[in-house]
Amino acid sequence: MKYYTISEEDRELIRRGIETIRMCYDPVRKHHQVGAALRCKSGNIYTGVNCSGIHGACAEYIVMGAAVTAGEKEFDTIVAVRETAPNSLYAPCGNCRQMLFEYCPDIKVILNDAQGNIVKVTAADLLPFAWTAVDE
Repeated sequence: MKYYTISEEDRELIRRGIETIRMCYDPVRKHHQVGAALRCKSGNIYTGVNCSGIHGACAEYIVMGAAVTAGEKEFDTIVAVRETAPNSLYAPCGNCRQMLFEYCPDIKVILNDAQGNIVKVTAADLLPFAWTAVDE
């Protein structure tokens, strides 16, 4: 697995994810526990939150949908944040990994590794042996 350098743009993306979850988290209903930020190759950044607690639509799906709806077609980097600190980055769930792989296998994903370090890898690296349409 190749690791990519965390840039200042990446740190800004993390900050945007943290801002989003701080703004949207609902501690009473426990809604919107994960925020995501997506930087497109155009340079535009989109943000979103998960819906319906932890079993609804993931933040990565929401933010990807917002970007696609806005006309974006090329994606650079995505990050999901659970809490309001940079060491609370989420790795995408299996369903999100498959979605990211299908839309853009070369998208970079920022997450915490097992030791809590911030790392950046491709979606393809997060989903070895991914299903593809040619598998049918």
